[in-house]
Amino acid sequence: MPATLASDLARYLDDNDRRFHDELFDFLRIPSVSARSEYDADMQRAAKWVSDNLRTAGLDTEILSTPGHPVVLGEWRKAPAGALTVLIYGHYDVQPAEPLELWTSPPFEPAMRNGRIYARGSVDDKGQLFAHMKALEAHLGARGRLPVNIIVLAEGEEEVGSDNLEAFVTKHAKRLACDYIVISDSSMFAPGLPSILSSLRGLAYFQIDLEGPAGDLHSGSYGGAVVNPAMALARILATFFDANGHIAIPGFYDKVREWDPKIRAQIKALPFDEANFKKEVGVSVLGGEAGYSTLERLWSRPTCEVNGLLSGYTAEGSKTVLPSKAMAKVSCRLVADQNPAEIERLVREHITRVAPAGVKVTIQMLHGGQPWSAELQGPLYDAAKRALNAAFGRDPVVIGEGGSIPVVSDFQRLLGAPVLLVGFGLPGENAHAPDEWFADENFTKGMRAMASLWDEIAAGARA
Repeated sequence: MPATLASDLARYLDDNDRRFHDELFDFLRIPSVSARSEYDADMQRAAKWVSDNLRTAGLDTEILSTPGHPVVLGEWRKAPAGALTVLIYGHYDVQPAEPLELWTSPPFEPAMRNGRIYARGSVDDKGQLFAHMKALEAHLGARGRLPVNIIVLAEGEEEVGSDNLEAFVTKHAKRLACDYIVISDSSMFAPGLPSILSSLRGLAYFQIDLEGPAGDLHSGSYGGAVVNPAMALARILATFFDANGHIAIPGFYDKVREWDPKIRAQIKALPFDEANFKKEVGVSVLGGEAGYSTLERLWSRPTCEVNGLLSGYTAEGSKTVLPSKAMAKVSCRLVADQNPAEIERLVREHITRVAPAGVKVTIQMLHGGQPWSAELQGPLYDAAKRALNAAFGRDPVVIGEGGSIPVVSDFQRLLGAPVLLVGFGLPGENAHAPDEWFADENFTKGMRAMASLWDEIAAGARA
């Protein structure tokens, strides 16, 4: 029998829909860009906005300082004795909006066009965090209570690496103790197709610097006699792969966990249109590791990608120099059971082995994050399936995610609770680009799914 959202919750969400949209637009107008110090006051304003909104809904709230931007905690701990406790995580910070000239409407002036909410942060992650906030309000507004105890943790540093969150969770682990963790900071596989994430790739991100001569040299006078750092860097990067797209760094695949055949079969059954995928990204041919499908390459296999290159003269016209320096930024996406520190060691050893004489090579690890995977079994995931069915009218599919959310594995490790990743974004939503958008239908159904989830979790605990 299909699941349904309780009538009192559905009525509350319907009756307050216009106000919820107005409030979301107010939230989106705050330029809470965590990466830039000129927005520090707006970060404080956004934290206060989240705290005030949760308090108005009926939660106890507190804004707690960190060495960076503050964390907002909202708590409701009045559920019946023996009730479960669920921690909801989201972030109120957003990416910088530049280049501004590529936005159809101003990034911090929300606009509704063709069923989409356009604004920086609309889907990543203000809109999804806000959907959780309003689902909680629906319970408290319609019933005056929740069937589970709730902790809301909203941070302001996700877009800059969550550098202070691990220490925060460690310090407040007793206060944050919970049975389940729920996060909505991801996308569905396709419109109308609710999705539960089974995995996230981890990250090891490097900067590689090469230094040669003391300064740029005339390429005619010195070329052929002095080692060119740009050419040396190109040679190093070329050794990262073999002809079949396999990463050629020795030991790189040693810890890779192969996916369960059942999950691979589910991935194969997804309605993935490779021709449309190529059209969306603007290429005629796809690449990657031989022997795996496109979705497997994106979700279940590790990668090593050049993210940026800098060397020599790059302005208009010609300037025939032999550059003195060259730099590359390289990211490795990792899968279970790879470890960022181990990958760093392997990359360093490999570069040291292949780097030509005549240049000084410096390798800096800029950022790392653990991969994450879930078994997707047990009462939490059963409850999520019923809740998503209640909102979307169909059972969810299981998907992976090629990107990284390092805090997920930190939460699971430090709090010892299973994590449910269920997002309501869509492919092509421009999360870190101009014209970011959030499908209004998914915002509405996301609130309904999360309102239903608390009832379903409580029902599962009683069963």
